[in-house]
Amino acid sequence: MGVALVVVFAGIAAFLFREPPKRAVERNPYAANIKFSDFKMSAADNFVGATVTYIDGTVSNTGDKTLARAVVEVIFKDSMGQMAQRENVALQMLRTSGPYPEAVDLGVSPLGPGQSKAFRLTFDSISAQWNHEYPEVQVEDLSVR
Repeated sequence: MGVALVVVFAGIAAFLFREPPKRAVERNPYAANIKFSDFKMSAADNFVGATVTYIDGTVSNTGDKTLARAVVEVIFKDSMGQMAQRENVALQMLRTSGPYPEAVDLGVSPLGPGQSKAFRLTFDSISAQWNHEYPEVQVEDLSVR
């Protein structure tokens, strides 16, 4: 009788403390209109001696709306082709009109329909398991107008 009671309580506890099913993240359909190309990577030491990694490239808006904000998912892989690190970062446009290239928020420099612009993604640290190849970059979230 005691064993049956323990089994019943364990079953009830397992039912009450289970995690709810995870919902799949639904991407905005307009994300299919945002294309990335011409990747270039570079690294520099910051003032505290840490290495900052930059991914520059070109982003194109092949749709009919203006891209006002975008968050991209960047997946760095290891030597086995498995995910070593995943980062979600805001897409920033690379402004080159001043004395040095400057990454600015997409809201300051929106990407109109049919336009292509240079972009920059900045990473303070990347996993030591990273295979040093270009990561996967895709739009995770965006706002258009």
